[in-house]
Amino acid sequence: MLQRALAIVLVVVLVLLQVRLWLAEDGLRGVAQLREQLVQQRAENRRMAERNRRLEAEVGDLRQGFAALEERARSDIGLIGANETFYVFTEAPALAVQGRSQ
Repeated sequence: MLQRALAIVLVVVLVLLQVRLWLAEDGLRGVAQLREQLVQQRAENRRMAERNRRLEAEVGDLRQGFAALEERARSDIGLIGANETFYVFTEAPALAVQGRSQ
């Protein structure tokens, strides 16, 4: 009788542990989610490492070359050199063009 009760208790404990293993958040489902997050994080780390490499190369160019600095200033803030002339071409308003042709 005692052996039978012990066997029943052990089977119940085994079933409860299996249920927790398969269905609980920190069971196999949680492990699968963590693995997916790990894959995503590694991909993000690779993207960020490539971005950092490009930024480091740009910083090196800016530290070493005035031409790179000047080019960056021209594109970002509209730098105009000392011996350069800046022209702005605009289109004439449609009404003024029609009025002159009549």
